[in-house]
Amino acid sequence: MFVKAKTSIVFLLLLTMGILLNTVSANDTGRHVLLLTIEDAIGPATDDYIERALQKAEQNNASLVVIRMDTPGGLDTAMRGIIKNITSSQVPVVSWVAPTGSRAASAGTYILYASHIAAMAPGTNLGAATPVAIGGFPSTDKGKSDKPDKADKTADSADDAGPVDKADDMDASKRKSINDAAAYIRGLAELRGRNQDWAEKAVREAASLQASEALKLNVIDLIAANMAELLQKINGREVSILEKTIILETEGLLVREFKPDWRSRLLSVITNPNIAYILLLVGIYGLILEFSNPGAIVPGTIGAISLLLALYSLQLLPINYAGVALILLGIALMIGEAYQPSFGILGMGGVVAFVIGSVIMMDTEAPGFGIDLSIILTFAISSAVVFILLVGMAIKSRRRPVVSGSEQLLGATGIAMDDFDNTGMVFVHSESWQAKTALPVHKDQHIRVISLDGLTLNVEPVPDNEELNTTGDKP
Repeated sequence: MFVKAKTSIVFLLLLTMGILLNTVSANDTGRHVLLLTIEDAIGPATDDYIERALQKAEQNNASLVVIRMDTPGGLDTAMRGIIKNITSSQVPVVSWVAPTGSRAASAGTYILYASHIAAMAPGTNLGAATPVAIGGFPSTDKGKSDKPDKADKTADSADDAGPVDKADDMDASKRKSINDAAAYIRGLAELRGRNQDWAEKAVREAASLQASEALKLNVIDLIAANMAELLQKINGREVSILEKTIILETEGLLVREFKPDWRSRLLSVITNPNIAYILLLVGIYGLILEFSNPGAIVPGTIGAISLLLALYSLQLLPINYAGVALILLGIALMIGEAYQPSFGILGMGGVVAFVIGSVIMMDTEAPGFGIDLSIILTFAISSAVVFILLVGMAIKSRRRPVVSGSEQLLGATGIAMDDFDNTGMVFVHSESWQAKTALPVHKDQHIRVISLDGLTLNVEPVPDNEELNTTGDKP
């Protein structure tokens, strides 16, 4: 009886502790700030990271989401995806350009305007939101190329954009991109009650502002040097969340940092244009090696995995399919040079097509989304060496006479071991063989193998006046 009572008491204590811990955990979950960090160019991985973080904030009843930014800009599609997630979020979002020395250029400026509260640390800047058109060959003198091949665009950094106030110098597609971007950022400014005129100026003239000037011009809401000051200054502010006005209560909130998980980190790696480019070529080379050496397995497996990863990452990136086609053409021409030597014409054409295709494959000038020229040249030179020299050597080796196996007996000469006019024994390549002949053969006479029938050689006598290239060893 005593044992049962003791067990019941322990059970009740554990149940009570579980309820208390669950209550504390629920209260703690609802009273915290989720801190996100953007520290590089904005791309598909950033979009995925922000989307998953905002979903987590809603599921855990977070009181606030703070996006700490330091970015040179990025892709237009990824930027618009992030802005859609922010404007549809049920949790207030604060974009904070920090720490000191950071910037929110181009795409970062749009995100700052879209957030419920825009903040900057002292010594930071924003602006240069002029879109850079996608298409054509990348310009070696950035900011002066104003004839893109397409009407699509990406947001670019301050270093990649120059004044664009002379509409007469721009073609129709460029003006279309500028007008679209200007209308977009003015709409965001109107939504959050911020300076619309300067927002448009940031697009049309690539204007930039430091933190103190941005605050004076009503571009941002406040300046905060650290997280504690940020939470203190936004406490009690009113924000509009999905057409509902709420008052922020940020005093005493626990700050929890949300770092990218393995999926976001993997996506960040494979959507790096340099990595995607390398995966594409490794995949192509792996499949070529597998097809040329059936059963090797390893190159085919690695090639298939690399190619699938490359195709997945490339469909997330703005690529020029003409560039991909030129890369494939270049590889095909280099293979053609190995199989059908053309005094270097096919090989040189393949290298040129490969390099041009690699340069124009990334169909954007957004910062952080170009392929490094050193990687292109390294692969071009190594590919030329591999396909022209190594494959050429393999082809030459296949054309050499066979020196092993049954095939090497065809045309070989030897010596008859006996007199015979139908079946007898011959000595060929230091081995005794049973042989058949249609003409009489005398002992020690030289014979030549004309065919094989299983383990029997069909031979014919060699005329005495014919020069022989054989050991002619006697048994």
